[in-house]
Amino acid sequence: MPELNKSGTRAAARVALENDQTLACSGAWTVRGIAALPRRIGAALMPEAEVVTIDGRGLTAMDTAGAWRINQLRQRLDAAGKQVRLQAFRTEHAALIELVADTRRETAAVGPRHDLGVFYARWVGVFSDMVSFLAFTGETVVSFVRMIWNPRQIRWKVIIHEMFEAGYKAMPIVGLLSFLMGVVIAYQGAVQLQLYGASIYVADLLGYSMLRELAPLLTAILVSGRTGSAYTAQIGTMQVTEEVSALRTIGIPPMYILVLPKVIALIIVLPLLSVFADIMAIIGGMVMANLQLGIGFNAFLNRIGEAIDLTTFMIGIGKAPVFAAIIAIVGCYQGFKVRGSAESVGRHTTISVVQAIFLVIVTDALFSILFSMLGI
Repeated sequence: MPELNKSGTRAAARVALENDQTLACSGAWTVRGIAALPRRIGAALMPEAEVVTIDGRGLTAMDTAGAWRINQLRQRLDAAGKQVRLQAFRTEHAALIELVADTRRETAAVGPRHDLGVFYARWVGVFSDMVSFLAFTGETVVSFVRMIWNPRQIRWKVIIHEMFEAGYKAMPIVGLLSFLMGVVIAYQGAVQLQLYGASIYVADLLGYSMLRELAPLLTAILVSGRTGSAYTAQIGTMQVTEEVSALRTIGIPPMYILVLPKVIALIIVLPLLSVFADIMAIIGGMVMANLQLGIGFNAFLNRIGEAIDLTTFMIGIGKAPVFAAIIAIVGCYQGFKVRGSAESVGRHTTISVVQAIFLVIVTDALFSILFSMLGI
């Protein structure tokens, strides 16, 4: 009688062929007991009969690992074209074998997708994400209107704290980069304007480029990388630690404590940061114009006052609240999408920064087209 296990250990799992149609299982089919069983069934143990019975009356113990080996044995017999039935297993053993079999069927491997299926699934995912983002934006707007209608829901302390974090602490990096941008634009303009004897117009070039376009755009990009990512990381971490679920459990809508204060604070501080960026860019350009072209500070400021009107200044400032809303909503939306792990926090933080910068640049381009059509 061929056997799989020749160790002779009393508690070891064994299986033997009887009457060319019955596989008799005995011993302890546990993690330790099945260790001596080979991974595959040898030819000597393969019954010749079409109907094969696996007999379990000799089993002394069974755990999940043993049930898995029984199912593996049954699957190999099925693959050989045999009809398999279980016999004389105790009720609890039979139930465990069926439970493991059901689990294996539910987690069956999925075959590779065709390129067209992958392409279709990807675009369906993009469309679904767009719909979810629009729904989140709509929920934010509705909640904002309800908060304005009921001012007692406004959390002023949280808003002031967010203004400090997003505005005051961002001033050094925004001021430094705006100053350097002013220096670069003034230097590049001076090189060309000197050729035509029109050095004083470097003030016009700097004023139009920075006050109307670059200052609010540069500020929004910096805030996207600094503050938008912080919003995603904060809310995402709260998702992982289930603090958001705790807020919902005690009856506090996360929208009112986590999203709206951030949106309101950023809408307030981003225009102020844009004004600060305008000032620092003008100072940088003025310094470079004095060093490169010898233009005095008073002459430079007088020329900017003549060349730049209030409309140009307000166009740049008017874009900032829209940019702020985009950055805050994208950051919070990606934070709520975090699921399960710190790795998810990092991934959605990266997505948040990329999406916010992309949407800010697209919005700025749409503003430029609109202003061109309106002749502004």
